[in-house]
Amino acid sequence: MKIIRCDNSYSGQILAIFNEAILNSTAVYDYKARTAEMMAAWFAAKEKGNYPVIGVVSPEGNLMGFGSYGTFRAWPGYKYTVEHSIYVATHCRGRGLGKLLLQEIIASARAQNYHALIGGIDSQNVASIQLHKGFGFRHAGTLQQVGFKFGRWLDLDFYQLILETPAQPADG
Repeated sequence: MKIIRCDNSYSGQILAIFNEAILNSTAVYDYKARTAEMMAAWFAAKEKGNYPVIGVVSPEGNLMGFGSYGTFRAWPGYKYTVEHSIYVATHCRGRGLGKLLLQEIIASARAQNYHALIGGIDSQNVASIQLHKGFGFRHAGTLQQVGFKFGRWLDLDFYQLILETPAQPADG
């Protein structure tokens, strides 16, 4: 396995992993699969914001999982806070890839001088909650019944990790 920075050439493999999560889980509170055009816009937004797309590839070069982060809220006062996501291909789960990806996300956020990482996690996603707790994320709150998917209401937990960066934050 190898950690990489994904570019648009991985968009098809990312799309497959992402769409599986949309269609079969509550990892994403969305109903319809994304299109290639949507992925192109997603990659453009990541590039414009200087947000990394981190992947784990097999020795054969197949993408096994990916993670990224982006804007938490659009107002300037949140400039030191990002919200991240991690997705692992179904057949690759349980191999520690989530740990590798989260470790790289934290390192990248630190290197880019972010101060807070936020993870919005479905309250029933025990594996993701345990993963985040293992890296020191703390439960910051639960928004009850904010999502509806698969015929039921979903609660969204927020987990937060405070980083020691930046050394000298500034307004504006």
